Amino acid sequence: MQQIGISDIQRNLHRLKDFDIVEIVDKKRGKVRGYFLDQQYAQAIQGLIEQKKQSKAKAEKLAGSLSAYANLSLLEQESDAWQKHIKKQCQ
Repeated sequence: MQQIGISDIQRNLHRLKDFDIVEIVDKKRGKVRGYFLDQQYAQAIQGLIEQKKQSKAKAEKLAGSLSAYANLSLLEQESDAWQKHIKKQCQ
């Protein structure tokens, strides 16, 4: 994958048109700041975003229904058991 620095983009914005996917790097700090994706991938990305939103909404709904039946005296013993169950249900 091609990497381009932030200052390179500021100086030479036209370089982005040659690539489908570019990793944007802050070279001064040595961190990846994001990715540039060509317009052709927009619909696929929107689909992934919607899937994630629906999965999160389903998990929150399940969490609310499970918390109504939770035994608070066992909560410390089963600290993350219900979270694992919810994640399993959402997959």
